[in-house]
This record gives sequence, structure tokens and C-alpha cells, in this order.
Amino acid sequence: MELMSIWLKAALIYLLILTVLTFIICGLDKFAAKKQLRRVPEKMLFLLSALGGSVGMYAGMLTFRHKTQHWYFKFGIPAIIVVQTILVLALYRLLS
Repeated sequence: MELMSIWLKAALIYLLILTVLTFIICGLDKFAAKKQLRRVPEKMLFLLSALGGSVGMYAGMLTFRHKTQHWYFKFGIPAIIVVQTILVLALYRLLS
């Protein structure tokens, strides 16, 4: 198997796992907010998003109606998605 193909599959698996994990954590944080339990720090939600879980965070925001009133999530998460998309496209173009 070609090395590029292995790296591409590994990257896709990484992004899928982080996206699902971030989505689940967003849902758990919404549940904790409703029950007044210990919350996930906002810095952690942004860190997970920046590490590749931004699509999961955005999906969680829409699904659970969570963090949608905070401007820094409302605009920050889509901005992270745009930057990550540009980086992925640039990397793909560079390597192909």
C-alpha cells in the first residue's frame, strides 16, 4: 500500500474519532448544564475543535442547542472549520 494512502486513511480515522468524541462531549456538557453538574471547560471545547473536532462541535451546537448564544462559539467554531478546510486543501495540493 502506498505511504500517502496510509497517511490519508490514518488522518481520516483521526478526524472521524475526534469529531464523534467532540460531538459526544458537547452533548454531555449540555446535559450537565441542565442538571447543574460539573461542566466541561470552554477552553477544552475549543481545544478539541482546534485539534480536528470542529465539525463535531458545530454539529453538537446545532443538535443540542448548546453554546449557540455565545458569540465566540457562534463565530469561532465556523472560523476554525474554514481555517482547517483551507489547511487540508493546501496540504492536499502540496502533496499531490
